[in-house]
Amino acid sequence: MSSYTLPELLEPEPVAAQTAVLVASGDSRSSANARCWPAQQELEADAAEALAGLGWSVRRGHGTVGSAHGEHGFIDSQARGRDVFASIHPDAPVVVAEAVWQYSSHVLAGLCQHRGPVLVLANWSGTWPGLVGALNLRGSLTKAGRPHSFLWGEDFAAEGFMSKLRQWCDTGTIEHAMPQVHARGGLPAAERELGEALAAELQHRPAILGVFDEGCMGMFNAIVPDHLLHPTGVFKERLSQSALYAAMREVSDAEAQAVRGWYDQAGITFETGDDPETDLTEDQILDQCRMYVAAVRIADAFGCDAIGIQYQQGLKDLAPASDLVEGTLNCSVRPPVERADGSVIRGGEAITHFNEADECAGLDGLVTHRVWTAMGMSPDNTLHDLRWGDEDRSGTTDAYVWVFEISGSVPPTHFAHGWQGATSKRQPPMYFRLGGGSIQGVSKAGPCVWSRIYVADDRLHMDLGRCRAIDLPAEETQRRLDATTPQWPIMHAVTHGVSRDEMMAKHQANHIQLVYADSDERADRALAAKAAMAAAMGIRVNLCGEAADGMRLADKLASLT
Repeated sequence: MSSYTLPELLEPEPVAAQTAVLVASGDSRSSANARCWPAQQELEADAAEALAGLGWSVRRGHGTVGSAHGEHGFIDSQARGRDVFASIHPDAPVVVAEAVWQYSSHVLAGLCQHRGPVLVLANWSGTWPGLVGALNLRGSLTKAGRPHSFLWGEDFAAEGFMSKLRQWCDTGTIEHAMPQVHARGGLPAAERELGEALAAELQHRPAILGVFDEGCMGMFNAIVPDHLLHPTGVFKERLSQSALYAAMREVSDAEAQAVRGWYDQAGITFETGDDPETDLTEDQILDQCRMYVAAVRIADAFGCDAIGIQYQQGLKDLAPASDLVEGTLNCSVRPPVERADGSVIRGGEAITHFNEADECAGLDGLVTHRVWTAMGMSPDNTLHDLRWGDEDRSGTTDAYVWVFEISGSVPPTHFAHGWQGATSKRQPPMYFRLGGGSIQGVSKAGPCVWSRIYVADDRLHMDLGRCRAIDLPAEETQRRLDATTPQWPIMHAVTHGVSRDEMMAKHQANHIQLVYADSDERADRALAAKAAMAAAMGIRVNLCGEAADGMRLADKLASLT
């Protein structure tokens, strides 16, 4: 009989009763992890103190400063996460504490195989976007079908926070009230007919999402499985960022200069300098112009209805950031790009771009583009990070005001003065060594529709709601920019009938889709048509909150004639 060497599987020692193992997923970039580590340490101390108040102790599941993984205590790769979870007893209660942006792939495998209760714990800070990273991880766990709990707050000693934390300590789960969520009911006949016709068109002639490499920054929740996507009438064209880079090299200097000249005539302000390490330089802008031309031509060559550039980890060591490119693509007012025969590619039309190759946002943007175009409204739309929110300190409104902010993809048509209201600033060096400009500006006041497509229970879902972008004084706007990332575009948003904690309890992503409408009534009708189209595509639709007049959104849509 043969004898083989079998692997030795040693199960870690169980943890003591009322002990939580704390892990921290971080960035893959050492510069970002080192910069953010002090904020993470502060969060972990607050978490330990809160748990101690309930009679629990905290044991860190991996090393801190001075480890072989850099001057920080984050899990900074999937391989590192694999080793960390191999050392944690599978039944131990685990707290994933997030004070910063994180790559969900670093901990997803470990969490999916773990048997014990899992709590994703986030801060509430604009400067340190743990809530953004936690929302991404939350959406990834939901897609994976891994049960978990989610908790957030700016004051871990607050009674409401402690009550929820106690619930997790006692039961291993947290229940959040979500009274704002309602199933889709009756829809007005004309908008229902439109939505169903647009969905039928996709079955007759499918749409194509051009994806420049999947899985940006470990965003498992941003990848739509083919078996869920195909029945909607949408298919992927899997493209390569290396092909995009190669196509950039084929763009002539004259073509790049023509795009640069168009930007000047349009009125955007570039804040440039001479040091490429810290400043936005002309060479960086011209490379972004090349990327724009290359992206348009590839979208045309492959017949893509929308495209998504992976953005952060893809080309960051080869080219400047893609922000200027993304916002320009999403704008119906953009530089012309010609084919070899001299014809202009989709002149006067936005080419829907989904930031960070978020396919859920790409599918949403495609649906939005078709509905808004059919209704004669501007289809220019974007995703934003659900970055942060705060009370207005200017006295302009008593409503809670969200900061919706994203480094790329916002079209200048969302600004009150269009391109003339836009400024391009260098991306932070800790994220983008080779620089590149953003499209910074303040979104204009007006009625909006927000939405998010996500995967849960092996099917597609869409949350839909209404909000309004509002104007705030310059001082309050600057306070919010300074508390977040001042290089990025910002929207001051008030969600109708959805509180801060209700939004956090339900939302399944770090991203949220935004589009303007001509009026509140037109926004309601467009939302109804979008709901009808999504439902006809096989997507489960949830209506969230209220219309602008305070009527429950489901009732409002049913009342329209």
